[in-house]
Amino acid sequence: MPDFATYLAFLAAVLAYQLSGPGPDMLLVMSRGVGQGRRAALSTALGCVAAGVIQIPLLALGLASLVASSPVAYEVLRWAGAAYLICLGVGLLLPRRNAAHVESVVDPTPGVAWGSAFRQGMVCNLTNPTVLTFMLAILPQFVDPSSGPAGLQLLVLGATMKGTGLLTLGSVALASGAVGGWLSRHSRLLGWQ
Repeated sequence: MPDFATYLAFLAAVLAYQLSGPGPDMLLVMSRGVGQGRRAALSTALGCVAAGVIQIPLLALGLASLVASSPVAYEVLRWAGAAYLICLGVGLLLPRRNAAHVESVVDPTPGVAWGSAFRQGMVCNLTNPTVLTFMLAILPQFVDPSSGPAGLQLLVLGATMKGTGLLTLGSVALASGAVGGWLSRHSRLLGWQ
């Protein structure tokens, strides 16, 4: 495993990346929190983090380098992610057939399908090529072949990255859920729309 100083440098790089600005994952978690409450946002955040179960083995097997080295593969993944986010956005804008979901956007609905939120978070993260590219660019830099099996080190570093992602997105989920709750209690302030 990397020494403690190297591990701290890795943590700093990962946190700088995760806090550098809202990406698709963070925006999806925020919209879930404001529109559907903390539970939906936390479920979405868990889905984003669970994508690591697929990404980390891809990285260890070297398949992530295919996406990073092939402009066509990168663009296909990028456009698939964009199309998925557009579909999610359109789905939020279209009227629902089920009357139980016609409530205000800021009124947290108790009937949110947590599995659906989890899946959407996972697909959002998996179709974001910058996540895979970042993992490919950063994780191998902190692997020391003299310190043990490279695959195990990648697993530990990848799990660390996803763990910090859970803390980051979890915090965003809780904060946006609180904002959504406040907006639902003060909905009269939204009358100016």
